[in-house]
Amino acid sequence: MGQRHPFIEALGGPGEIDATLHISHRGGAALAPENTLVAFDNAVDVYGTDMLELDTQASADGVLVVAHDASVDRCTNGTGLVSELNWSELCGLDAAYAFGAEQGFPYRGRGVRLPRLEHVLERFPHTRLNIELKTGDASVARQLVETLRRFDALKRSCIGSEDDALATLIYEAAPEACHFYPAGALAALVVALKTGQTPPPEDRFSVLDMPFLWQGQRLIDQDLLQRVAERGQWVNAWTVDDEAEMRYLVEAGVGGVMTDRPDRLRVVLSSARK
Repeated sequence: MGQRHPFIEALGGPGEIDATLHISHRGGAALAPENTLVAFDNAVDVYGTDMLELDTQASADGVLVVAHDASVDRCTNGTGLVSELNWSELCGLDAAYAFGAEQGFPYRGRGVRLPRLEHVLERFPHTRLNIELKTGDASVARQLVETLRRFDALKRSCIGSEDDALATLIYEAAPEACHFYPAGALAALVVALKTGQTPPPEDRFSVLDMPFLWQGQRLIDQDLLQRVAERGQWVNAWTVDDEAEMRYLVEAGVGGVMTDRPDRLRVVLSSARK
């Protein structure tokens, strides 16, 4: 058995959480405007989520903004790249403008804004976090880590980037933190585990945030989960909104399920505990 990171050890406290983590992807993007305090409040207060998954990136004037896309076009009433807009421009946008077309845009015009990462850390001082830095250089990686340290949130956060180079910079800024695998390193590990090869040496990353399905093929099964567990690591499946797939993963013993439907996942996890 490989040595488990303290972040992973803390997930296994007796009776502390469900055997499988309830993780709200972007706060539960199907139920409320993604990556907003409204969504995060809903996930925590209504569905008792174990972990919030969120994305962050720096504005033109160096503010860490919680947003997934490079541009604000898809989710807000604005246009332009986050990296080219100042916080004074970003903070006035309607972050719920495009949400819920079928329901008549229920949050539009109700003051839902893009939050700063600081806002989330202030609002949820005890909630576990999975934070992806979307873009940046070494200074932005250090800023992310310093912000988490300032709010005493580093030990309850799993951090990283899909970009291997940026993930390395984040690791260098906080080697003691829990880091999830970036895309390249993750693919190399999963291929090795699936084909019975020896995985490439890698001790920087502890958590596999990975898709349940890839190009129609199931990636996560009991065999993979067992091999990962033997390495002292953890698997979170994303982004799973189908209840049957959730049940399969829970029964297989997956570490966590990231979902846009925290309501469905709560039902599945509640029934699994009976």
